[in-house]
Amino acid sequence: MSIEEFKKIDTSFEESMFYSKVNNVFIKLMTARMINKLDEVKHFISDNLYKNEVNLLESLKNKNLKQMYDELNVKDSKIIDIQVNEDVYTIKVFLQSRYMDYIINLDDGSLVSGNDKARIQKDYILTFNKNKVTKEQGNIRRCPSCGASVDINASGICEYCGTSYNLDNYDWILNKIENS
Repeated sequence: MSIEEFKKIDTSFEESMFYSKVNNVFIKLMTARMINKLDEVKHFISDNLYKNEVNLLESLKNKNLKQMYDELNVKDSKIIDIQVNEDVYTIKVFLQSRYMDYIINLDDGSLVSGNDKARIQKDYILTFNKNKVTKEQGNIRRCPSCGASVDINASGICEYCGTSYNLDNYDWILNKIENS
């Protein structure tokens, strides 16, 4: 389905805003991997993807290793597929990124694998889902528990009551990330 056809179905869809979200979520996820703070992106990704990311970090931690990404940026992103299912919209995005990708030993900071001197280009396919029936967010996101303003880009956790703001009911969620 073309973007123009999809805009007729989901009249709230704004292509530039969607690309901004895609690029932002990708950078935040890669950064969260590197600093081992997946809770900061949990509200942007599906539960299954979150579990996979936790397992990846646990595997590295058990080997006393840390994944590093330096000079991380998104070079390009393009919508490659749009599907409208019974309950969910699905958009697949081709994303091209450039960064230094390497693993270090936590004991001494030594390079274990990868390249910490030159950037490489990597291509990904990101799959985003959005429930067809979503709740209206308004301009200010509010905690579903206490009603306080929530800064979604910070952590998605209400600083007043600690409730997690789950974007699943409101917006696009990264469901899958795979190498292209």
